[in-house]
Amino acid sequence: MSALKISFKVDNLKNMNCELQAFADFLRGAGVGDDEIFSSKLVSCELITNVIRHGGDEAQFTGTLTGDKIEITVSAQSLIGLDLCRSAPDVFAESGRGLYIIKSLCGEIQAGEQGQIKVEIKRK
Repeated sequence: MSALKISFKVDNLKNMNCELQAFADFLRGAGVGDDEIFSSKLVSCELITNVIRHGGDEAQFTGTLTGDKIEITVSAQSLIGLDLCRSAPDVFAESGRGLYIIKSLCGEIQAGEQGQIKVEIKRK
């Protein structure tokens, strides 16, 4: 199976939900189950929110679907050097709950040299 991909930009948090609905529709159209769609939207929402809050005015999103995983990549030009790969915070911490959620669903958060954050959700 070849990889299927969707990309979009989010320039403010108000239009994020509309874009994430398009991502969910993309996954649903490819036969992804409801639980995996929910997890993908939740992780994407947390990543995009963190990138916009900590990395600048705009987040670039790419979702890639392969046979066994959903790969989510979010980036911003000014994100280079932001440490989102630190150890997972406690669920009751005042900040970092989004990272806790992401790491709980995906395991590892990978940081790229070009200000990219990449995670994978394993398909069942």
